[in-house]
Amino acid sequence: MGNQASQESVSLLQKIIRAIIGAPKHLKDPQLFHKMSLIPVLAWIGLGADGLSSSAYGPEEAFKALGQHTYLAVFLGLATALTVFIISYAYSRIIEHFPHGGGGYIVATHMLGEKAGVVSGSALLVDYILTITVSVAACVDALFSYIPQELHPYKVPVACLLLVLLIVLNIRGVKESIAVLAPIFIIFIVTHLLMLLYGIFAHTDRFAPLANEVHNNFGHDLSTIGGFGILMLFLRAYSLGGGTYTGIEAVSNGMQIMREPRVQSGKRTMIYLATSLAFTAGLLFLCYSLVGVKPVEGKTLNAVLADGLFASWPMGHWLAFITIFSEGALLLVAVQTGFVDGPRVMANMAVDSWFPHRFASLSVRLTMRNGIVLMGVSAILLLIYTKGSVSAMIVMYSINVFLTFSLSQLGMSKFFIQRRKDDPQWLRHLSVHLVGLVLCATILIITVIEKFAEGGWLTVLITSLVIGLCYLIKGHYLRVRQGMKDLDETLLDVPVSSHGEPPAIDHSAPTAIQLVSGYSGFGVHTLFSILTTFPKTYKNVIFVSVALIDSGSFKGAEEIEALEISVKTSLEKYVAMAHKLGFAADYRTALATDVVESAVDLCKQVSEEFPRSTVFTGQITFRLEKYYHRLLHNETAFAIQRRLQWDGLTTVIMPIRVRT
Repeated sequence: MGNQASQESVSLLQKIIRAIIGAPKHLKDPQLFHKMSLIPVLAWIGLGADGLSSSAYGPEEAFKALGQHTYLAVFLGLATALTVFIISYAYSRIIEHFPHGGGGYIVATHMLGEKAGVVSGSALLVDYILTITVSVAACVDALFSYIPQELHPYKVPVACLLLVLLIVLNIRGVKESIAVLAPIFIIFIVTHLLMLLYGIFAHTDRFAPLANEVHNNFGHDLSTIGGFGILMLFLRAYSLGGGTYTGIEAVSNGMQIMREPRVQSGKRTMIYLATSLAFTAGLLFLCYSLVGVKPVEGKTLNAVLADGLFASWPMGHWLAFITIFSEGALLLVAVQTGFVDGPRVMANMAVDSWFPHRFASLSVRLTMRNGIVLMGVSAILLLIYTKGSVSAMIVMYSINVFLTFSLSQLGMSKFFIQRRKDDPQWLRHLSVHLVGLVLCATILIITVIEKFAEGGWLTVLITSLVIGLCYLIKGHYLRVRQGMKDLDETLLDVPVSSHGEPPAIDHSAPTAIQLVSGYSGFGVHTLFSILTTFPKTYKNVIFVSVALIDSGSFKGAEEIEALEISVKTSLEKYVAMAHKLGFAADYRTALATDVVESAVDLCKQVSEEFPRSTVFTGQITFRLEKYYHRLLHNETAFAIQRRLQWDGLTTVIMPIRVRT
């Protein structure tokens, strides 16, 4: 009775979890990638919201930095729009040449080396955590602007609750989360298009006076602070408005979720993003100048602009409220960029052993659950630490963005220099990346100098700590890999004399079920350990392996097919070795995202075929077990053993010593 109640409670728990995160995806579904991928419009919503939402604070920072010299805002708007198109075009080239995603991390790793890659990847990870934190904090600030002051102490708890809800949405899947948030994005587009176009066409009579103001003020500044002074003033404002460009790299990082043809979808999404951001940011500067916007305590410049423009309209107050409220709500949509791209960068780094390998794993919903949860929890902790202060996080936010931008442009510049003999248009592409490099490096240097004491130092410190942690993790994996390499060199080429024709499989005979991964010294060592520890005990050997889909292989139907072929080839090698040793042998395999679940099911199936069977698996052991070994190495063998022994199947773990 107790066992039945336990099973019913487990079943109920599974039903609740499935209701929250959704049912597993069917890996054999031929339409799987098509169903999960995004068309350019949806990708623009999911990945472009971060870039577009930066218009809520980027242009304002640049405009305020002009001080009394606001006549330069018109030129600042042109420079901002031009910069958006330059950086976007540069990232379109990255999409074209690195279509599997990864963006700045992949470009820096492939073109500048793994040291530059880990710097770029670490900067991106910190940046995406800040993307989540800043966006949620700014969203809550906007919401609480219309809520009584006595409720403001609840801002941080509300922000944390929103983050928890977004974590659940993203575990369910990218497409599902974007579908929920799409209406917010559409409202933002409609209201801001109305505000900006009305701001220009209702003030056409201000164009001539504005041109005179620009001419007169420029002449005055030229005679007082000089041309160099004007240039330095302009560059400072231009650089401090660098937050406007944050999020442009998101499309190139998230290429895995694009609908086929992937490159064309990615480039079209980039066009949508660049056009909408350049249009919004550029026209905001023009409207600031035409309307003569002045900072008001407790309000954003965009709020002042909306109030001024819609004041004479019927229901104008409510229209202004909806316009600015949609800005805050769009920042919530912008959180998606962090949850979509952050775990993907983390997974790419995990595949390269800079992060624990478990962060490359996919859930049953084919999402990077481990990365999503880590990003979300980190954002919650940072939110609590900063008490939800947007100003404290904005500085941290933009520094890492332009560090990654600069490394990406440098890497692509090297790429086209190397291809100068093969690509007739290499010089045109190179010139774009060189201009992008100069712009990004200029913004990075000025921002660090201007804002180092105001929080820039914390960005440098956190990013440096992440880089240091990555090197520690990589060093451990390299030492383990060397130990595994020694096993391969010792055992893979060991001469095995054939015992003649292998015997036929006898389902009633004692059978060893061996769990293996790829064909390696590790698996061969486990096989020899079984035979020497239990001599003349087993007549059959059945090799079981799970074709594990992780972020490295989940890139398309072709990659999954290649994975299945690779696993079957490895299993056939094990079977051939067992035949040479005189044993009847066969193999079983399955495609899955969870090794433990699938391996347990396979072993149960085999045990029904071979009632007198014992399950064997190998496990790396270290001379001194450290606290971090469980994090860096999936203790799959122990998890499988617990599950199978509970079901009554004898399971033996064979220790494999590795020197580190």
